[in-house]
Amino acid sequence: MKKFNKAIGVLMVLVLALSLAACGGGKNEGASDPNPPATDKPNNSAENKPAESTLDYQFGEDQTFHSDEPVTYSMMYSDHENYPYQKDWRLWSAIKEKTNVSFDLSLTARTEYDNQKMLIINSGDAPYIIPKTYDETPFVAGGQIVPISDYVQYMPNFTKAVKDWGLEADLKAKLQADGKYYVLPGMWEGAGSGYSYAIRKDVFEAAGVDLSQEGTWTYEDFYEALKKVKAYTGAKYVMSDINKGESTLNIAAVEYGVTAGWGKSNGLKFDDAKQEFYFADASDDYKAFVTYFNKLVSEGLLDPESFTQENDVAEAKFFKGDSYVLNTNYQVMTDYQTKMQDPNAELYMIVQPGGPKGKLQVENSRLENGVMISENARKDLGEENFIKLLRFVDWLWYSNEGQTLSLWGVEGETYTKDADGIIKLNPDITYNGLNPDAPKKLNADFGFGGGVFAYGGSNDLRWSKFTEGEKDYYNRIFKYNQPRSIAPPIMASADQSEQLNMISTPLMDYINTMTLKFITGQEPLSNWDNFVKTAEANGSTNYTNMANEIFNSTKSVLGY
Repeated sequence: MKKFNKAIGVLMVLVLALSLAACGGGKNEGASDPNPPATDKPNNSAENKPAESTLDYQFGEDQTFHSDEPVTYSMMYSDHENYPYQKDWRLWSAIKEKTNVSFDLSLTARTEYDNQKMLIINSGDAPYIIPKTYDETPFVAGGQIVPISDYVQYMPNFTKAVKDWGLEADLKAKLQADGKYYVLPGMWEGAGSGYSYAIRKDVFEAAGVDLSQEGTWTYEDFYEALKKVKAYTGAKYVMSDINKGESTLNIAAVEYGVTAGWGKSNGLKFDDAKQEFYFADASDDYKAFVTYFNKLVSEGLLDPESFTQENDVAEAKFFKGDSYVLNTNYQVMTDYQTKMQDPNAELYMIVQPGGPKGKLQVENSRLENGVMISENARKDLGEENFIKLLRFVDWLWYSNEGQTLSLWGVEGETYTKDADGIIKLNPDITYNGLNPDAPKKLNADFGFGGGVFAYGGSNDLRWSKFTEGEKDYYNRIFKYNQPRSIAPPIMASADQSEQLNMISTPLMDYINTMTLKFITGQEPLSNWDNFVKTAEANGSTNYTNMANEIFNSTKSVLGY
């Protein structure tokens, strides 16, 4: 992971220099820090911080948070259809037993969570804790979200993770125009593995594909392998994809030096050598990218319905044996294996192939979705109790104890540890491919291991939930694929963001529409020059120039 090694910027001062006082070992660590960071909030000063003798709770680095009196905090909750909310989950009582904290939940279906979040925040009625936030930028200008970087000195476990795992550069990606960040991201010690291609190993090997060479595969090698499978099976299409092709386009775009699918964003890439942004999604690299996928479609290797069909349709083709490749993440591999109709089917996840820009790791950030804190918490609770809330959040989402509880549950009830301290899920409980035939589910029956709480943690914690197959997959990625740098954020003001959005929304809609047309053959590649001119007319150059102007005016804060 590339580290910015120039002059220390605002964030490093805020998170590191002040974390020392917040990361002691006693009951009231952080409460007596004589030099809190400068802030535009006058009540965030040393003389107004709670005195040690008045605190009615315990907290600290690697210490359990516990309130002397029962506390209830309001929180949004993304209710997942695969493990719907249960009020009697062991999760809730376990948190209560440890901390004396309960939740007043605003339940929202996962599929409506982002829309509801926007509505409730804009209305001014947001609950105190707003987890599972992937993009906090739309909420910054409204003033309803706390600039949480002003307060992380009160969060000893958060600041310890930043320091110990060297996450300063990662966190800079969250900075807004004012040099602050407004979300507490989930943080991993190491980068993740990302999505890749699950293949029918038995069919690929029978077709003469040498899978021992996957460590050097490029997308052209993958193409040759698909051709062999088509010739051997006579299948109409070798691959019929899920997620409307968004994941496949995203991971391939990394290797071609462009953006697409889930990662298309604003179409910009950052040139580390030149220290400037450029518009990648109408470049020669992008032409090579869409030409590759057009070749897959035109030669009957990739089903064009991949970009329109629902996931269950694509999965049914794979389970039945009508297709032999599916883009997915490793967590579903065990479930997929049980659903294959051919009893001799053997599934295998290949490492993401390389491309013109190298053989790169798709996941380059160690940050996950995160937690926003609403201004209502600061307004309703007052300074002392607001800090108390933050210290609870710090324990549940950022301490190893809280993360282990959220992921695995209660030791002796849902899991045990062996002599080496390795977590072992109880044999009658299944999760993430472990104990696949067990009658109980860790998330659906107990509430643990869900997406609202269980993200982020140490390498040991991440690996504790892996099957042997997933461990092998991770090891192959880190062996074969190279890490890549993190692009700096575009720290636009509210007015600048509005201008950028006015350009990027229609521009990227056009790019996305034409990308699919080129890939599926609805638009001939001979019209490429006209595509580039139209992208220019839609503002690709103007957008790039604006982004570079903003970057140049803020790069000193980012350490460039």
